[in-house]
Amino acid sequence: MAAYGLYTHIKSNKRRSIALLIGLFFLVYLLVYAGALVGEALTIDAPPDVLLRRALSDALYAAPWATLGTALWIFIAYKFHQSMIDAVTGGREVTRQEEPRLYNLLENLCISRGIPTPKLKVIEDDGLNAFATGMNDKQYSITVTSGLINNLDDAEIESVLGHELTHIRNGDVRMLVIAVIIAGAIGFFAEIVFRLVFQGGLGFRGRGGDRKGGAGAAILIAIALIAVAWILSIVIRFALSRKREYLADAGSVELTKNPDAMISALRKIEGRGELPGATSAVMEMCIDNPREGFSNIFDTHPPVDARIAALVKFAGGHDPGPLALPEPHGAPAEDDSEDNDQPAPSGPWGGAQEPAGSADQGQKPFLPQRPPIELGGPPPGSGDGGPATGPLTGPIPGPWGPHRK
Repeated sequence: MAAYGLYTHIKSNKRRSIALLIGLFFLVYLLVYAGALVGEALTIDAPPDVLLRRALSDALYAAPWATLGTALWIFIAYKFHQSMIDAVTGGREVTRQEEPRLYNLLENLCISRGIPTPKLKVIEDDGLNAFATGMNDKQYSITVTSGLINNLDDAEIESVLGHELTHIRNGDVRMLVIAVIIAGAIGFFAEIVFRLVFQGGLGFRGRGGDRKGGAGAAILIAIALIAVAWILSIVIRFALSRKREYLADAGSVELTKNPDAMISALRKIEGRGELPGATSAVMEMCIDNPREGFSNIFDTHPPVDARIAALVKFAGGHDPGPLALPEPHGAPAEDDSEDNDQPAPSGPWGGAQEPAGSADQGQKPFLPQRPPIELGGPPPGSGDGGPATGPLTGPIPGPWGPHRK
């Protein structure tokens, strides 16, 4: 497996990014044609084929303006998407002095692989989640929540950072941002056309019975085209294969060499990653998206159990099962005063009866009647100052006994 083991995935993502941008312009032109068709249907009463030809002429006339507007949309998203995401989520950039622990973990991973260190941002939220954003090396950033920092240990945080770094390296982040741009552009143009249809009035040409039905058929065709464009934008978002999460997990394990940390991080994050202020587009970028449903049919992330099963099978990790979060550091400790007030248990190790006369001595330490050495006096056993003697044999031979003459 090569570095990250994902070079083919990286090349595929680059091709997909270009295809997505081309697809964006195609969908915009389709919506412009639908809008022109609605305009013609509300203006003149003609057979459907005439309305379709006139709408095509109008769409070709408006195509340069639509191209300019789309390019401007892409430019604004390219320059300011991070600011818009921060405004939605409340993320703020942090320095090394503010988060030294986080910075050291990220920097070590980047140095080990020669990757430029992205910016670090923190969201003050109890949810456990993280995501990466950016379109180039100068814009890349990794955002984590304060809840994730407080509830994961260093090894688990390192695995999460490795996961997001892999998304950056693989081009997943760039492709996801482009997908968000497409969804926003399609939604914007579709809303314009729908307002034109419903506020312009379907009944504008509806009075009288002399209509040939051309306008109504044209409007139905326009609505169908809008629906097709909207469905295609959704398909494009889901075409960003869910395999990217498996590959990012694998890339994290390759960076950290610690599959168990990645597994335990996923277990702690599982079901706790909700960010109340984030849009669905932002949640799709996160390491876990708890807003999914419909039996995983429309999920942008594979189930956590499936991701962990892949790590256990291919990386040799161990699944501890669902994990509870650690207790907060400020949680009050249990009161042990009652235990301290209990009398000492009876038996050989406690509750022994004090000897008589000890009550008045209180807690005084034991002291011998005489000190072991009396300074200034004769050595022990020497009598009146003569040579030292032993307890049984008299004078003590050796260097401490009497000197020989």
